[in-house]
Amino acid sequence: MAYNSLKSCVKDLEANGMLVKVTEEIDPFLEMAAVHLRVYEAGGPAVFFQNVKDCRYSSLSNLFGSLERSKFIFRDTLEVVERLIEIKNNPLSALKSPIKNGKAFVAAAKALPLRNPSEKPVLRNTIAVADLPLITHWPKDGGAFVTLPQVYTEDLRKPGIMNANLGMYRIQLTGNDYKHNEEIGLHYQLHRGIGVHQTIANELNKPLKVSVFVGGPPAHSLAAVMPLPEGMSELTFAGILGGRRFRYCYRDGYCISTDADFVITGEVHPQQNKPEGPFGDHLGYYSLQHPFPVMKVNKVFARDGAIWPFTVVGRPPQEDTSFGKLIHEITGNAVQQEIPGLKEINAVDAAVVHPLLLAIGSERYTPYAPATQPSEILTTANHILGTGQLSLAKFLFITADNTNKVSTADIPRFFKHVLERIDLTRDVHFYTNTTIDTLDYSGTGLNSGSKVVFAANGEIKRELATEVPASLKELKHFENPQLILPGIIAMQTKKFTSYN
Repeated sequence: MAYNSLKSCVKDLEANGMLVKVTEEIDPFLEMAAVHLRVYEAGGPAVFFQNVKDCRYSSLSNLFGSLERSKFIFRDTLEVVERLIEIKNNPLSALKSPIKNGKAFVAAAKALPLRNPSEKPVLRNTIAVADLPLITHWPKDGGAFVTLPQVYTEDLRKPGIMNANLGMYRIQLTGNDYKHNEEIGLHYQLHRGIGVHQTIANELNKPLKVSVFVGGPPAHSLAAVMPLPEGMSELTFAGILGGRRFRYCYRDGYCISTDADFVITGEVHPQQNKPEGPFGDHLGYYSLQHPFPVMKVNKVFARDGAIWPFTVVGRPPQEDTSFGKLIHEITGNAVQQEIPGLKEINAVDAAVVHPLLLAIGSERYTPYAPATQPSEILTTANHILGTGQLSLAKFLFITADNTNKVSTADIPRFFKHVLERIDLTRDVHFYTNTTIDTLDYSGTGLNSGSKVVFAANGEIKRELATEVPASLKELKHFENPQLILPGIIAMQTKKFTSYN
């Protein structure tokens, strides 16, 4: 359905029994987040908070809380988007089935962003940061955060919307040393689109103009988090998925999403950082306070009756789990198309998606005899760890399977297959002193640490234990050994405090 605003989506969901309204006054400090967490855990509907304490704006959460609801929101365009991505990956398929692809080509007409539309609802009100719903999610958070932003930046060397980046990076609105209403904090990995743009601005010794869009048609939020194929713009994707061209204009040199509910504009100046965080993150613990770019606020805009969308992250599963399912639904085998030899990959949600990848590759280099040790899958592993968000992985387990009896979706069977074949003297490969996820605190410094690849192939080498060995029940400093899967045992120990 072609929603022209977040409000129209809210009305549609309510009419179809997929949204509940909370009319009682609710506190943005911890209470709203607590309600969201309970509703999501119960598999509940989207939640519209009509009366936010000390704020004139309403708020919305759990919008993408289930795959079924997300598919309902994009029910008129999802099939077309999937087809266009398939065509992008395999252009010849379009020539072979021109009639079948007719709808996709018509939908592609919505891809080109529309500049200076006659209506610019988001510019009707100029407000302050303090007027926003300042939602604090977890007790030790450094302040209020934006958790569903669309952060827009341009390349100063190649300005314009078609070379822009739209990403979802958390924004800290209050707390720490930020000047109230004048400064907010940005948090992102340096290799992401906005980080590349900031590096260019720093080299030119110029401030980077940043626009933070909040709300608007749901397709805009999804576009900001999509791992799109190289060369596909987030703004064009938003237009196709939303069935409505992305509408924008410029004000004071800043790009404005005119359909957004809120827009915060400002500048990031070279080498001007301030402490950001802590923040209760999707890894299941607090990401700590570190210096990150500070954005000097220019103006804040809001449409009449604006709605503030938010989500709460924490130990999975959470709403971003459902986000991930929708992304997989849309992209299909796009990653496999990008990485030759890759048959399957699974970013395991229980491990918070990024840290643990399971993959199945091909062994085509030894056609004259069965491969007895990993070969091509090591090349594939290197390609995986150098690709987009997959590069944030901490552990990668990869195998080859020419029988099609193993799937990364069947996690117990996958691990059984790998552990039966792995040679621990040969098949464990460490990458030290390399970049890791900014949110990963297992290394000795921010953005720096190690990764490991477990690559197994060939014949079965061992029979896996299916019960806890007696010797593990007699260890001095470990207790309560439990069999998790065949060949995998978990044990408890006392809290580690020192090397002594």
